[in-house]
Amino acid sequence: MIAGRTQEDRVLSGGADIHDMSGRAQHALEVRLGRVVVLEKQDFHAVSFFARIGCICKLAKNNSFKKKGWAEQDPNYWWQCIEKCLITLKNRNNFDLVKSIGISYQMHGLVAINNKGEPLIPSIIWCDSRAVEIGKNAEKEINKDIIEKHILNSPGNFTASKIKWVMENDPETYSEIYKVMLPGDYIVYKLTGKISTTSSGLSEGTLWDFHTNSISKEVLDHYNINPNFIPEIVDSIGNQGDVTDEICKKLDFKKGIKISYRTGDQPNNAFSLNVLNPGEIAATAGTSAVIYSVTDKNIYDPNNRINTFLHCNSNSLKSRNGLLLCINGSGIAFSWIKSLLKESSYKEMDLKAEKVSSSEGVKFYSFGNGAERLFENRKIDSHLIGLDFNVHSNEHIIRATLEGIAFSLSYGIELLRRFGVDVNTVRVGNANLFLSKVFREAFVSSSKVKLQLYDTNGSEGAARGAALGYGFYKDEKEAFQKLKMISEINPSKEDFYAEEYRNWKNILNKLN
Repeated sequence: MIAGRTQEDRVLSGGADIHDMSGRAQHALEVRLGRVVVLEKQDFHAVSFFARIGCICKLAKNNSFKKKGWAEQDPNYWWQCIEKCLITLKNRNNFDLVKSIGISYQMHGLVAINNKGEPLIPSIIWCDSRAVEIGKNAEKEINKDIIEKHILNSPGNFTASKIKWVMENDPETYSEIYKVMLPGDYIVYKLTGKISTTSSGLSEGTLWDFHTNSISKEVLDHYNINPNFIPEIVDSIGNQGDVTDEICKKLDFKKGIKISYRTGDQPNNAFSLNVLNPGEIAATAGTSAVIYSVTDKNIYDPNNRINTFLHCNSNSLKSRNGLLLCINGSGIAFSWIKSLLKESSYKEMDLKAEKVSSSEGVKFYSFGNGAERLFENRKIDSHLIGLDFNVHSNEHIIRATLEGIAFSLSYGIELLRRFGVDVNTVRVGNANLFLSKVFREAFVSSSKVKLQLYDTNGSEGAARGAALGYGFYKDEKEAFQKLKMISEINPSKEDFYAEEYRNWKNILNKLN
């Protein structure tokens, strides 16, 4: 996102929300295979330009995506998309007013560069499962006290384990590594020429020690990772460097534009909803579905179904952690169903789901996007169950898909409650699957939560973060004083989904 001051002392915001595979993009600039579509959104206090870049179409040259459990993307393609995005936005708007850029990115990935700043291999992205066994072995071998009190996560399938995988399986590449990065770090590097990361980003990769507030020496030592691979650490919210003269000249920008916000997509989604303090909870249902709760406690799940990361606004004065519960298959599952059924649009699919009063016994399980943390990093695959060729139509399958994804989130909320998280109210943006009436109702009814729908999304959150980091806003309270709640949805007294959800769980227990 990009933020700055207009002549009327308003905020100008825009930019690129960098993700891997989009379930749907509403109010978005989407770049895929060179096709660019721009949609704008305006209000009295801001002009915002939203960008979502889907990189699913650019795979590694060896097509390694076909290897079971692997998921790779070309970092250079991310950058090509961002250049297209920025050029498109500049051609339509006055970028002379732009002062700062904020970045939201896909979490847990690995970008390995050489001393020339070039990616050595395709990025091993978040849903890649090749390092699962490495993480499992590390959990057994690293001192239990270190994992429970310092790292707060098993190394699992996160960035540290992916680095170890490269070390063991591609030693030639490993020998050429100069620095390792997360996807957002790479984009900041391309914009500023400076190699850096954040403590929040390092916590995503299980490379952070929550007890000492420093890089985890124990993880580095266990994996024998060279500590020099870790870049300089900068604040998630604050000055992270200026866009280079070269980039300014190429894109015809004014000099002096700063990068002032960088965080993973899930902390950013929470930030966009003003979920910044203990007890506040956000959710999203994009490519993956996530429940994200902010706490000031160091919480550890011994089965690693819930992960603790540093929230983007955590600092030396206030400890803020994000409890993240992720279901990998969400919007990507709905996108897959759209393609399979040859549906024309998500809007039409939503309307078709509303035409039928129920799925008539069809059950959908969206766990087909790699190893699921919810099931202790096991793959249980996706399932469509109960089809009757004489009864069911596209309408029933679409409705079952929306309900199944909603139920998976509710299943996760049950787990959070067992850890003492008080899940009564959940904030969401007016985006992704929460645009669907059927999805919202299924989620609220099965989870027994109050749903607050806000007029925002991740792109606008990153823009606010950029403005805050630049100093346009004096504090978090001022940054969110114009955030508007669209509606509040309470669980119905008629428990329509109780039996549906119970039956869905009974089948899941057999699959799991």
